[in-house]
Amino acid sequence: MQNDQPLAYIERIRNYYKILGYGAPYEWACHNDVPFTPLQKPLGESRIAIVTTAAPFQPDKGDQGPGAPYNGESKFFQVYANQVDPFPDVRIAHIAIDRAHTTASDIASYFPLTAMMKLAEAGYIGSVSPRFYGLPTNRSQRTTRDIDSPALLAYCQEDNVDAVVLVPNCPVCHQSVALAAHCLESAGIATVIMGCAKDIIEYVGVPRLLFNDLPLGNAAGLPHDAGSQNLAAKLALDLLAEATAPRTTRQSPLVWSGAPDWKKDYSNAALLSAKEIAERRAEFDRVKAAAAAIKSASKTG
Repeated sequence: MQNDQPLAYIERIRNYYKILGYGAPYEWACHNDVPFTPLQKPLGESRIAIVTTAAPFQPDKGDQGPGAPYNGESKFFQVYANQVDPFPDVRIAHIAIDRAHTTASDIASYFPLTAMMKLAEAGYIGSVSPRFYGLPTNRSQRTTRDIDSPALLAYCQEDNVDAVVLVPNCPVCHQSVALAAHCLESAGIATVIMGCAKDIIEYVGVPRLLFNDLPLGNAAGLPHDAGSQNLAAKLALDLLAEATAPRTTRQSPLVWSGAPDWKKDYSNAALLSAKEIAERRAEFDRVKAAAAAIKSASKTG
């Protein structure tokens, strides 16, 4: 594929699981009608909240640090609202980021609180909400629509939020935040998604997308590059104010500074040997069973 073209995640993931030997492909959410709420106040007067699919750090739940392998033990299954002060410690070891090309070593590349606070201090936005919100990564679209999104909306309303910036990290995260955006917009809260999986977001259909063409796990900018993170945050906020209709996508100028072949590598089963395919299948089955056990325990605990 040409490196200047967005990675087609839906097709890549479909082919990956087909080659691993699974059955019918996952059916992604798709909407003909997309709600849209114009920003009701100037940016300089608006209270902005952050929604993340990152999980609060849990020291007793195994490795969640930079470069950690997938860690299902650190998943969360209910929407949460936590204070932005003191500065939170949220991690993304529990979801399918691009572990071959990024390490999640810089929280600001997937959680744009520092950049948003700088913009608030400069008067570019009115304020950052005193709480940020965590949205579970959930393959069940019904759970996201009927349970998680209304819970998120209730938190936003409690905090008198004017607009929300949603930052997904994995492929399914992108679908989850897109569905949540529908709920928020229908209730009169403007939203913008900072995302890396353009095809998933546009397939679901959302009001606004700032597309950062970077490996999954870097939706808020390049790691250890505050300039790129500040730019991405500002572009997302500008899109909140400037979009006039749903399905508005704007691409940032950011370019990945690491290996140029990251799009070729991500979940590309065509690059795997028969032995590697069998190992991936066994590992996926193990992870799936462990996740099911963790989710069951969270309901009964």
